[in-house]
Amino acid sequence: MQKRIYINNQIRATEVRLIDETGKQLGVLPLAEALNLAKERGFDLIQVTERLEPPVCKLGDYGKYLYQQEKKAKETKKQDSGELKEIRLTFTISSHDLETRAKQAEKFLQKGNRVRITLRLRGRQNALEGYAKEKIEKFMEALAARISVKKERELKKEPRGLSIIVVKS
Repeated sequence: MQKRIYINNQIRATEVRLIDETGKQLGVLPLAEALNLAKERGFDLIQVTERLEPPVCKLGDYGKYLYQQEKKAKETKKQDSGELKEIRLTFTISSHDLETRAKQAEKFLQKGNRVRITLRLRGRQNALEGYAKEKIEKFMEALAARISVKKERELKKEPRGLSIIVVKS
């Protein structure tokens, strides 16, 4: 959800702290004076933040300001710790398939994603939880042989099996 950006006559404050188009502070001015100054210079009066008293307003092109905000939002989204990808193992997985899944997990980790490794337990398999933990440990060893990883979340028993989250260290 985006916060609403107020411009020109939408601003409700009586006084505003004004910053001009070059970034220089002009001080605290009455709203009418700030609007006139913006009109004279051919810019919009954009309310940057309302948290302060008086609110901070900036002279500038509204469309350009929105574009810059979108660009910043995309940059911060890219810098996230990455998507959470999932590798599913089965109780009866063969060693070759384990290696194949380790390769896939390595690709995800190289791209900067986090990886959740899950092993689903069905029916009587729930009674053999120790064997399932060994399978996940074998997978972790195969993965550690390819790339250095650290556990973001330890091995956890969930209603339908076991899971662990790893990231590239």
